Amino acid sequence: MLKLYGKYFAIHLKSAMQFKGSFFATVIGSFLTSFTVFLGIFFMFQRFHAVAGFAYEEVLLCYGIMLMGFSVAQMFAAGFKAFDTMIANGEFDRVLCRPRNEIFQVLAYRVDFVRIGQLLQGIVMLVYGLLSCHVDWNFPRVFAVIFMIIGGSVLFSAIFLLDGAFAFFTLKGLEFMNVFSYGAIEHGKYPIGIYGKGMLAFCTFVVPYALIQYYPLLYVLGRSKNPVNIFLPLIACLFAAPCWLFWRFGVSRYKSTGS
Repeated sequence: MLKLYGKYFAIHLKSAMQFKGSFFATVIGSFLTSFTVFLGIFFMFQRFHAVAGFAYEEVLLCYGIMLMGFSVAQMFAAGFKAFDTMIANGEFDRVLCRPRNEIFQVLAYRVDFVRIGQLLQGIVMLVYGLLSCHVDWNFPRVFAVIFMIIGGSVLFSAIFLLDGAFAFFTLKGLEFMNVFSYGAIEHGKYPIGIYGKGMLAFCTFVVPYALIQYYPLLYVLGRSKNPVNIFLPLIACLFAAPCWLFWRFGVSRYKSTGS
């Protein structure tokens, strides 16, 4: 299956590179759009030296990790954002007739290479945060950062899957779902704990953003000695299970367009 996905990936890349000027201009635009968020953080810290005890470098490290996970999910799970179109034009009927898993086919339907610009912005922030934060780096902390990026990619991909699954019942994507994706990355610029106990509880037990961001970040920065925090991003990946179950429920209730 990986080999087949590699062929789809190559096809999408070749298609994107047919108009190189347009492609690179769009990637640069994506980078600059994310850069404005960086400037917002920069100018705020010119006035305030810390946010709830977190310094400028620590916030950039936090946001860089979140942005990388989000960008990877946007790039490779973009098919779910366009899934309502597949439902509306009857293309999902063809998906169900093919001898491959429908989730795999939706993933292979679209790869959004434009998100490379946003991903590069996340890498820049992450590298700056890693170099400027006064962290006593060791293997557990390195693994914590890696798990945060992996967990973020899986969590946001699961949210996109959930968003796509609603199209089985509504035929159109629901705008409120953007609160859990684009809204989350907007609030994820800062450690989630600064928003209060209620928000932290929601982001721990309902949609587990805190497991991929706040708790492992505390361990990386030396503010928590609990080694369990290293593995919380992997536990957050379990959020994909109920999203998958809702998707399967949608598939079981799907009615052909008849076209």
